[in-house]
Amino acid sequence: MGLTNNDIFKKLRVAHKFRDTDIIDICALVDFEVTKGELGAIFRAEEHPKYIECGDQFLRNFLNGLVIHMRGPMPKKKEK
Repeated sequence: MGLTNNDIFKKLRVAHKFRDTDIIDICALVDFEVTKGELGAIFRAEEHPKYIECGDQFLRNFLNGLVIHMRGPMPKKKEK
């Protein structure tokens, strides 16, 4: 069985040593709101009753925010 979005998200969190507040701030860079409760549900075990699946859009928004967090915002294109 392959990795789920939850697995990828957990591995990124551990690799970068992100806390919940860091993830919330990163998501805010792309105007995506997430709460600590939602993050807690995503990081729970699959068997837990309050577990929620990390959707594609959630992971995509986090990754877009992570790019901005790591590289900085894209520079404006010069007009000719």
